[in-house]
Amino acid sequence: MISIDKINLSFGGFELFKEISFLVNPKDRIGLIGKNGAGKSTLLKIITGIENPTAGVVAVPKETSVGYLPQQMVVSDTRTLKNEVTQAFEELLAIEKKIAHLNQEIAESEDYHSDDYLKKLDLITEYNERYQLLGGDNYEAELEQTLMGLGFERTDFDRMTSEFSGGWRMRVELAKLLLKKPDVFLLDEPTNHLDIESIQWLEDFLKTYSGAVILVSHDKAFLDAVCNRTIEISLGKITDQKMNYSRFMDWKAEQREINLAAYTNQQKMIEDTERFIERFRYKSSKAVQVQSRVKQLEKLDRIEIEEEDNSALKINFPPAPRSGRVVVEAKHISKYYDSLHVLDDINLTIENGEKIAFVGRNGEGKTTLARIIMSELEHGGTMKLGHNVKIGYFAQNQAQLLNGELTVFETIDEIAVGDIRTKIRDILAAFLFRGEDIEKKVKVLSGGEKSRLAMIRLMLEPVNFLILDEPTNHLDMRSKEILKNALANFSGTVLVVSHDRDFLDGLVNCIYEFRNKKAKQHLGGIFDFLYRKKMESMKELESKKKNTKAAKVVTSDKQNDELSFDEKKEINRTISRMEKSVAQTEEKIAELEAEIEEMDKLLANPGDIDDHSVFEQYEQLKSNLEQSMLDWENAHEELENWKAKKTW
Repeated sequence: MISIDKINLSFGGFELFKEISFLVNPKDRIGLIGKNGAGKSTLLKIITGIENPTAGVVAVPKETSVGYLPQQMVVSDTRTLKNEVTQAFEELLAIEKKIAHLNQEIAESEDYHSDDYLKKLDLITEYNERYQLLGGDNYEAELEQTLMGLGFERTDFDRMTSEFSGGWRMRVELAKLLLKKPDVFLLDEPTNHLDIESIQWLEDFLKTYSGAVILVSHDKAFLDAVCNRTIEISLGKITDQKMNYSRFMDWKAEQREINLAAYTNQQKMIEDTERFIERFRYKSSKAVQVQSRVKQLEKLDRIEIEEEDNSALKINFPPAPRSGRVVVEAKHISKYYDSLHVLDDINLTIENGEKIAFVGRNGEGKTTLARIIMSELEHGGTMKLGHNVKIGYFAQNQAQLLNGELTVFETIDEIAVGDIRTKIRDILAAFLFRGEDIEKKVKVLSGGEKSRLAMIRLMLEPVNFLILDEPTNHLDMRSKEILKNALANFSGTVLVVSHDRDFLDGLVNCIYEFRNKKAKQHLGGIFDFLYRKKMESMKELESKKKNTKAAKVVTSDKQNDELSFDEKKEINRTISRMEKSVAQTEEKIAELEAEIEEMDKLLANPGDIDDHSVFEQYEQLKSNLEQSMLDWENAHEELENWKAKKTW
């Protein structure tokens, strides 16, 4: 469908692309990956024709339509949300006008047998057929479905687009692009401004889309769910494999070992050859052999190995100062912004060592509650921090608080202490500050670079309660993994506001879902939460269909066919956790039964008992045993329910 043939791109002697070639086929789902600066966004711009290659050809057939969503774009502010998104149906709207105009002319005509009159009737028939073919009777329903899938409410439809924040206006452009239904989607970080529910909706849309997709994203879960092919840009060349991101990375690790061995052997051969040339360069008897070796080196296709990314680099937060058991206790929290009611009667308790996530649609109050915990906002109800709680806060605007006159290195060096000072350059490199970058002044950095720098500062400060608001927005996958590992090893308490499922997976064990001014607690991991939400949605759908003839119960086999790898992994993890809980309860029951048996022997001769508190202790043991038996019964029943879901 689209042919990229031997593309070269040079900037002042630096080659970004070296004869890149690949084909985009119908229904391809391509994940375009690579380090920051590898040229992913540039390649999308070349395919769209926004930029031109130094050499090579991009061939896009005339009948092939391409839809491009850049990371940043200028949006219109002159229409309501619905009117703006309706512009996606440009051809339909034009046909509607033509039909209306022709109907008016026909109604005013009096000569029903003229050629002109009959020609207009034929045109109306032709336009109506085209209108039906383009889905004209259904486009408004499709528009509403798309807007609501991306997180908009019906009450938003008549609002001016100028009233929405930048992130929401990007959703407007995404909605228009999806509704245009081009043959090929080129999407550059489309999930940056979406919440979890909208990301899942977009996943489902793209997975079933009839056209092709080329996708740039740092969201591993999104790439795995959508893509069936991965193209990595590295050292100006591409590696193209028909597999999703996770499988590609496993394959790449195996290939790296093979290439590294070949590279080592080649380097030894080059070294031996150069030593021979140097040794016999001036001996006439060896002139032929020397020239042969020189030509051999000139013709050699040298193996290049991408610089090791030092992925094993371990960065840990400083040891957390000791705090009380209860870190946050919130009761009946409410919050209004003028007449806008954001939070209503929220109760929340966070204990020492817990790792919690706030999730939900944008605008539901997640950041607001985080700022209330920080004592930054006035509110109704009571908010109490525990003993000796020291908060480290990363906000989405954290970068604005940095000193613009310091260099990148100085910004970290001023707070680094002890052995960490010897690792500053390694830490900066892990967050993509390398070479001359570390000597740049903070004031010349981009917003994303400042955010990464602010994150590094936070990782070096001794606190015991971390509140992180969208910490992964400007991090690549490796930086996210480093941060995630550091948070997992952190001995203090963590609260994360995030839409990044892969980042939250295995990190948090409690989810607070924000919806309709409330915050509902869900115990377990992120994919456990999403699986339950999916089952709830399916139950709601079935209840709506139960009175229709076509309604059929979704079997557990089909449900599991639709489960993603991460959802299956979460079910396995939950089963393991439940099995451990059941085993621990059984141990406790055994201990209580043993204690009661000893007490029974003692109470066989009550006349020998002087201390009447023994009887109270006996009753308490029996009460504890009864409660433990009840706990075991509930845990065992829940374990069996989870095992029933595992049919793969």
